[in-house]
Amino acid sequence: MKILITGGAGYIGSVVAEQLIAAGDSVVVLDNLSQGHRAAVHPAAVFVHGDLTDRPAIDATFEQHRPEAVMHFASHTLVGESMQEPFLYLGENVVCGLNLLQSAVEHQVRRFILSSSANLFDAPERIPIAEMETIVPGSPYGESKHILERMLFWLDRIHDFRYAALRYFNAAGASEERGEDHDPETHLIPIVLRVALGQRDKVVIFGDDYPTRDGTCVRDYVHVLDLAQAHILALRALDKGSRVYNLGNGQGFTNREVVEVAREVTGHSIPAEIGPRRAGDPATLIASSERIRKELGWRPRYADLHTIIESAWRWHRTHPHGYEGL
Repeated sequence: MKILITGGAGYIGSVVAEQLIAAGDSVVVLDNLSQGHRAAVHPAAVFVHGDLTDRPAIDATFEQHRPEAVMHFASHTLVGESMQEPFLYLGENVVCGLNLLQSAVEHQVRRFILSSSANLFDAPERIPIAEMETIVPGSPYGESKHILERMLFWLDRIHDFRYAALRYFNAAGASEERGEDHDPETHLIPIVLRVALGQRDKVVIFGDDYPTRDGTCVRDYVHVLDLAQAHILALRALDKGSRVYNLGNGQGFTNREVVEVAREVTGHSIPAEIGPRRAGDPATLIASSERIRKELGWRPRYADLHTIIESAWRWHRTHPHGYEGL
């Protein structure tokens, strides 16, 4: 199958592209490189330098490459930034998704995978969080994903448009050749590892007064290779109908526990201090992935935190400056 991947030069998109190519699929990557890296794009993928605000460029990509399915990763993704610049998220994220969906429908592409988010659930009533949990987005970023999910719901009803919305929790870890390289970096694990590499003096933990076992936020970390496998399984299942899945390990780790495991993995002391809470950060987010386990047989292969951080550490040690210079 030929798949168009938007944001395929980014962290998760590049690893999914890598795994699709390994499975024998053809991949076309559409990315404006504002956040992604050209060196992260698999050499067997076709690369199109384009922007989702440019509808004619999207149309030209569909017309030239004729993909059979789309995986949509391209997005502004920072919760904190979305609380400061809501229109960037409620505007550009939504408009770009709308442009892509309209073009897909007009070019008769009826398979679509959306990179959604656990930020749909600001204050869940039940933990672990199942798909039927009430959606109350925790930020404009989460709201933008919710709007796109609603678009997909209606396109399915009106245009027989088959989709999977994959709401993953904290993506982490690395494959052998592709890892996490953001600027600025806001995710805890790569920040901690940059301290171990001597690139930062310390890590700041945002808040220690949450109602959790040690006062710091609890998050469910899922390995990026396990996420890639979930995307592939969901793509193969679209002929049987649209679906929504929460993706996580079903267990949570506090920020303090992440730092402590990173100390064990790296052998570095990793100084840490407590800072103020960040707007939009729920105390606990843990996924229930029972639906995708039952329906598609998905099983996380790299479920423990030590393994996840160890894989990220291997990549960061061999790529201390990320993709720079590659």
